[in-house]
Amino acid sequence: MGSPVLFWAKLAIVGAPRLLSAPASEKTMRVRLPLALLFRLPLALLFLSLTLLAGCGRSFLPAGPAVERDGGFDSSFPDGGFDSHIPDAMPESGPDTGPDGSPGFCGDLSCDGSAGENCSTCAVDCGSCTACGDGACNMGETCSSCPGDCGLCASCGDGTCNSSETCGSCPADCGICDTCGDGTCSAGENCTSCADDCGICDTCGNGTCNPGEDCFSCSADCGRCVTCGDGTCSTSETCGTCPEDCGLCVRCGDGTCSASENCSSCAVDCGLCDRCGDGTCSATETCSSCPGDCGHCDPCGDGFCRASDAEDCLTCASDCGACPACGDGTCNPSTENCSTCPADCGICVGCGDGRCRGTEDCASCARDCGVCSVCGNMRCEPPYESCTNCRSDCGVCPSTSCIQIVTCTFGCIDFGGGGGIPNFSISCIGDCIAMGCADIRFFVDQVVNCAVAHLGECSDLPCIQRVCSSEIAACLGAPRCPPGT
Repeated sequence: MGSPVLFWAKLAIVGAPRLLSAPASEKTMRVRLPLALLFRLPLALLFLSLTLLAGCGRSFLPAGPAVERDGGFDSSFPDGGFDSHIPDAMPESGPDTGPDGSPGFCGDLSCDGSAGENCSTCAVDCGSCTACGDGACNMGETCSSCPGDCGLCASCGDGTCNSSETCGSCPADCGICDTCGDGTCSAGENCTSCADDCGICDTCGNGTCNPGEDCFSCSADCGRCVTCGDGTCSTSETCGTCPEDCGLCVRCGDGTCSASENCSSCAVDCGLCDRCGDGTCSATETCSSCPGDCGHCDPCGDGFCRASDAEDCLTCASDCGACPACGDGTCNPSTENCSTCPADCGICVGCGDGRCRGTEDCASCARDCGVCSVCGNMRCEPPYESCTNCRSDCGVCPSTSCIQIVTCTFGCIDFGGGGGIPNFSISCIGDCIAMGCADIRFFVDQVVNCAVAHLGECSDLPCIQRVCSSEIAACLGAPRCPPGT
């Protein structure tokens, strides 16, 4: 049977108008309805109003004209009465669809991402947005909208920018966004998608590649991306993620480890990574971040210190020279080890065996690999480079006299004052003599030969000057050599 409320509602909606419009004879018949029925009419209207309010949205009433049939009031509805037009239950549908299976709407308490609903467009269904980057994958955040909190999507890192990926959610596949690198952390950027502007994520550098980190956002924990090191700065690489290809960032080397720098991208400011120096090139180390373990990047060793090739005093001391603190007698483990500063930390194991191999170079092991003097790099690097063997770097030797060359030669000898054979540098003496022309060299040889002959009896320079006074006098009277000879 139908609900009594609906019955009285039917009476109020349909019966009353028909009663008023019926012929007089019919009115007389119908007025005979029990008086109690009329008293219940206002109550029925109240129940109807409450029913309609409660069912607003999903409920519906049948539409269409009433059917006039003989039989009085009840015959105005199809067989089955008024209740036959009210469904007993909603038709089966998805969690966010209408009664006919159509898509739902904002306010149906179901967050439908396929319909474009999210915390920004429909907070009532999806919940209020929270700050991406708080470390929690909150309602409204996904691997696509906030990989830093929710982790990277499964497809990110496969080398293909899929339809569900963007420059913000997966720069490793889609490349960095246009605004990344402008120095401002824009609305669509975060520590995962653009560490250069927003700084590295808090967990980056803890030695563990967390779900929200990858080779792009945290190479210190996850290692370099596959394309890093191929010599080309691709759209998915920056100076912060791959200095080997893109060069050092402008800020690197200013002495401050900024929010966007770490031990992997700028060791000279942030210090060496913890594992650097253990003799093993781990997955998170490269020739740029730890040359002592991984060897030097090309073209390190060509004599030119280029920031564009990610070279500085830590990554390529052979070209850039030792860092300022190296040589102070204290081995600072944050930036120095046997590879970056043997002067303070001692030589690495294997150095001194007569073979320049592995990660050794002229800076870390000069006794095996030689000195770091490269003629042609526009830098005169004494004591083994001079005007006599590299004019392009050191210039043309000036006009010299015999006594100038003799003075230069005696400067290469360390008498020590303790007697015995003094220490001396043959290459230094050779450079001094090489500055003289043929006539000058003859007189210089006379003085040097005399000095060598009396080294056993002379322990200082004044003694040499006394016993070799005649040779020195001849040297003083020799003509000067013209410049460049």
